[in-house]
Amino acid sequence: MSHTAFSDGRIVAAGSLVEIAAALKAHPDALVFEDASGRQVEIDPRIGETGAPPEPARGPGRPRLGVTAREVTLMPRHWDWLARQPGGASVALRKLVEAAAKAPKTARLEARDAAYRFAVAMAGNAVGFEEAMRALYAGKRQAFRHHMEYWPADVRAHLEKMTGDAFDEN
Repeated sequence: MSHTAFSDGRIVAAGSLVEIAAALKAHPDALVFEDASGRQVEIDPRIGETGAPPEPARGPGRPRLGVTAREVTLMPRHWDWLARQPGGASVALRKLVEAAAKAPKTARLEARDAAYRFAVAMAGNAVGFEEAMRALYAGKRQAFRHHMEYWPADVRAHLEKMTGDAFDEN
């Protein structure tokens, strides 16, 4: 998973968390973002010492498979349909979720949401921010680019990269 660190609107590091952690020593005020989700992340200061992040705590479920048990509330007819599916409810739900996650519309929405999260943190007060976000969610690439023209170059470039799948036309 790749990350990018920004300081004063400029990219100061990009790559793995270990690479970013090393660069943060020179830029302690930098903000770090996960490239795929646009979420800001905090870097564990121990990552630079050990070369790897600490092991995550294990919760309930099947830890080796990464399975977590959660509650699902459905109507009786939905449970009846799931019970008739090969492999039962869990297999049917996993297949439905996988199919939905691969849909092009889902990829567009996820790219837009990731770009929005990043833009709020890096350009939330910038000229044209609201108009750019409206254009992003309306699927208007040229208007999106136009409203970002006064933003820092690295922020614009990173948003261009993040929004590669956010628009219908290329």
